[in-house]
Amino acid sequence: MYPYHNRLKQRIRAGELAGYEFVAHYPRIGEALVLYFFTDPPVRPVRPHRYEEYAPLLAAWEAQQAGREP
Repeated sequence: MYPYHNRLKQRIRAGELAGYEFVAHYPRIGEALVLYFFTDPPVRPVRPHRYEEYAPLLAAWEAQQAGREP
């Protein structure tokens, strides 16, 4: 079994995340958190029942991004 969420979280911590957005209609999924990465695969969706797991990682990523901007 592919550790989908573990790998996504690892990629976020490694600094590979380029951005993210919440969409209402992701193909074949519906509502999703869409993660965009600098590395392949570049786009990965997350279903709503997993949002809570990503909240602290995305908050840390946002804080890091705010610190980088002049």
